[in-house]
Order: sequence, then C-alpha cells, then structure tokens
Amino acid sequence: MIKVVKIGGNVVDKEQDLRSFCRDFAAMEGPKVLVHGGGAVASQIQRDLGMEPQMIEGRRVTDEATLKIVSMVYAGWCNKHIVSLLQAEGCNAIGLAGCDGSVIKAQKRAPRTLMDGKTIVDYGFVGDVNKDSINAEFIHQLLDLGVVPVFCAINHDAQGNLLNTNADTIASSIASKLGAQLLYCFEKNGVLYDKDQDDSVIPHIDTTLFTSLKAEGIIAGGMLPKVENALKALKDGANSVIIKNSGQLLEDKGTKISL
Repeated sequence: MIKVVKIGGNVVDKEQDLRSFCRDFAAMEGPKVLVHGGGAVASQIQRDLGMEPQMIEGRRVTDEATLKIVSMVYAGWCNKHIVSLLQAEGCNAIGLAGCDGSVIKAQKRAPRTLMDGKTIVDYGFVGDVNKDSINAEFIHQLLDLGVVPVFCAINHDAQGNLLNTNADTIASSIASKLGAQLLYCFEKNGVLYDKDQDDSVIPHIDTTLFTSLKAEGIIAGGMLPKVENALKALKDGANSVIIKNSGQLLEDKGTKISL
C-alpha cells in the first residue's frame, strides 16, 4: 500500500529532528510520498523582513508579498534541503511544486466566513485542492520508476498564478486520490487532551468525538484543519489516517482517526 507522509513545518525548522525523520522515512518500505510544510521558517523570515505573519483559524493569509516569501521558502530551501537529506539516506527523491508536471491544480479560495458566522476573510493567494486536483497518473509514473515525490505547499491555477495551499490539505487530497495510508507527523505525540502534556494523547478520534472536542476548544488552532483534513481524507477514499510524532514514524503510536 502507498503511504503518504506529511511532515510539519516545526520539524522542518529543527535540523536534528528533520535529519532523524528523513532517516526513518528513507527506511520505510514500499511506495511512498512525502508532503512537507515550512511555516515556521516562512514566519521567521517574514518577521526578519518586518512583516507579521497573519494566521486565521490555523491557516495563513497570503498577500502578494507573503506569496513570494512562502514560494521561496517552501519550493526552494525547504523542499531541496529535504530532498538532499533523503538522497544522502539512499532514498531517490524528487522535489515538486504543484506546477511541476501540473501534478496539482488549485483553485483560488473565495472570501470565506469564519466559524463565528459573521467575519468574512479574504485569504489572498491561497489555493484550495481536493482529490480531483491531483494528477495521480503522474505520481504513479514516478513511483513505478522508484522515485519518491516530495511535495511542498505551493500549487498553481493553470493560468500562470502560484497559490499557497495548506500542506495538510495537499497530503489529504493525495492520499484520497491514491487510496493510501495517510500519516500526519509533527512535533507532538498525537492529538492531545492538553497541549502542554505530551502524554495526554487521545488514542482514537471519530467524527462524534471530534465535534465534541472542537466545541470544548481542545482541538483548535493548527490542529483543527489537521483533523478536518484527516476526516475528509477518509470520506474521500484514503485507507487510514494516523496523527503522530515525527520521531515515532516507524512505531505503532499516535492518534488514529476514523469516521
């Protein structure tokens, strides 16, 4: 079975953790795809340039200046650094943005009403994708050649425009299209009852429990789109979904998501 692994930006920003993850990912048997974030790096560069990152409900607002920064960070440094680390571990990887081979086409997000039901936000140059956005044939061709695709969070609209997409959504869409197992890996041990207690892992979350935890504010911020994407992936055809610590990639640990 194909595995789609998403690695979070906070891990990408920590060299030792990233190198350890790449060793484990390279050791995974069978066909696999990697999707990575890079938000922590992008946010720091924005601040260094006197810009304050704007996040709303766990998603980055992307104006024209921000799009240039995230494109350079995600499709440039982060993507090629990860590919080079995988090559060093004997994993023949190729770095891709959605425009490469037109492997992922995104649609620019229309202004959206927030959860309060009142506030309308224009996220700017943000692209939404789903399983129909994915060129599965192209991915299969790479996998058949023994090449591991490594996707960043930059896609295109087929009209000459780059768009920033939530990396969790990209991973969810690819896993759904391929009928793959989806592994969300980040710096925590899974979805936590208490974000400050690493041992408070919720072992299993289904739709009913998610609704309850969301209402209680236990699942919020960046974890909110992650679990939403996990549930959507299952509805759209992914085989299974686990949210786990990047340092436990090869272990049977984390939070299992089901419908």
